[in-house]
Amino acid sequence: MIATPATDELLFTIDEAGIARIVLNRPQARNALTFAMYQGLITCCEAIAGNPAVKALIITGAGDKAFAAGTDIAQFRDFSTAEDALGYERFMDRVLGSLERLRVPTIAAIAGACTGGGAAIAAACDLRIATRDARFGFPIARTLGNCLSQGNLKRLSGLIGPARVKDIIFTARLVGAEEALGIGLIGEMVDDRAALTERVDTLAQLLANHAPLTMQATKEGLRRLAEEEAGAEGAPHPGDDLILMCYMSQDFREGMEAFLGKRPPNWTGR
Repeated sequence: MIATPATDELLFTIDEAGIARIVLNRPQARNALTFAMYQGLITCCEAIAGNPAVKALIITGAGDKAFAAGTDIAQFRDFSTAEDALGYERFMDRVLGSLERLRVPTIAAIAGACTGGGAAIAAACDLRIATRDARFGFPIARTLGNCLSQGNLKRLSGLIGPARVKDIIFTARLVGAEEALGIGLIGEMVDDRAALTERVDTLAQLLANHAPLTMQATKEGLRRLAEEEAGAEGAPHPGDDLILMCYMSQDFREGMEAFLGKRPPNWTGR
């Protein structure tokens, strides 16, 4: 196995077969992502882009409790300006865009909770395989009171349609693996973590033996089609007003403090 620079919270390796693996490694925090971990994902994608030996990428979370339970809420405590909110969403667009633009196929191996930023990462991958106990969602309507970027909404609606995106976000419910399979949020479901590891390894090996340019051209062609559709809105950053409406609100501050204080939030709509 070829070792590649990594941190304690983001493990990154490339094996002799050219299979790269990223492990979100904060099991004590249900693999909630810090800004440094998000930046690490960009760095890993850059390393893969510069290494022609890499044939496929697997992303997973450490332990059985979660793939990733979103962004670590404490990361938002210093948010106070419009630049903080817009900068965060631009940064997230870079993270997810780095995954989408990779020339190699990407597989999200999902066990346990896959919510918020974790669900966004999974949605940005090409293929998603989950254990039977996996749960997916964006429960922000009952936690933080923020919103998804236009890019994330486009990605999700492309997978499951706008009506289901509204259902999941409005109700703040978590979707079980069987439902996720039925609506196309995941492509396969397996029984447990051991079966998940075996299946994604087998799939990655299969992809590693297929024509790389065929897969690269398919990925890039579909990404360009999605960009063309988004470009019809005509604005360089559509949805900025919606991001600011949420992140600059009293409700966002209240949601964050309530979440960290383990109490119900008192929403006011301001």
